[in-house]
Amino acid sequence: MTTVTSPLAGRAIGLAAVPDPVFSGAMVGPGTAIDPAREPSEVVAPVDGVIVSLHPHAFVVVDANGHGVLTHLGIDTVQLNGEGFELLVNKGDTVSRGQGVVRWNPAAVEAAGKSPVCPVVALEATADSLGDLREDGDVKAGDSLFTWN
Repeated sequence: MTTVTSPLAGRAIGLAAVPDPVFSGAMVGPGTAIDPAREPSEVVAPVDGVIVSLHPHAFVVVDANGHGVLTHLGIDTVQLNGEGFELLVNKGDTVSRGQGVVRWNPAAVEAAGKSPVCPVVALEATADSLGDLREDGDVKAGDSLFTWN
């Protein structure tokens, strides 16, 4: 079993509340979403593993069980072309849960007209393989978001 923890502080809102049909419809996979605190912060790895995909606005960590966890920083933030995002690791790096991956400012994302809401998705999973799913309430980086069996 894998425990997926929050990559950032904010409020858990669940995927259904994400302002994007691909995420809100769980087409990428099941999971939850965080409405982040509006302050510059470091986004951290939600599991121990290897960075298999890395973009300024999104990254995927695959853990020892082969589970890939996508953290997507905001909605349509690919259109910002990396502006306001600072990568702290490289693709292929092994990271520990809680290790910084990207530095960003959700308030700047919002000021640029994009939603700063962050989906945290279990790739290639089924909804019934997730447990203890957090879909409301305040979370700190490192708080449990869901378990993956």
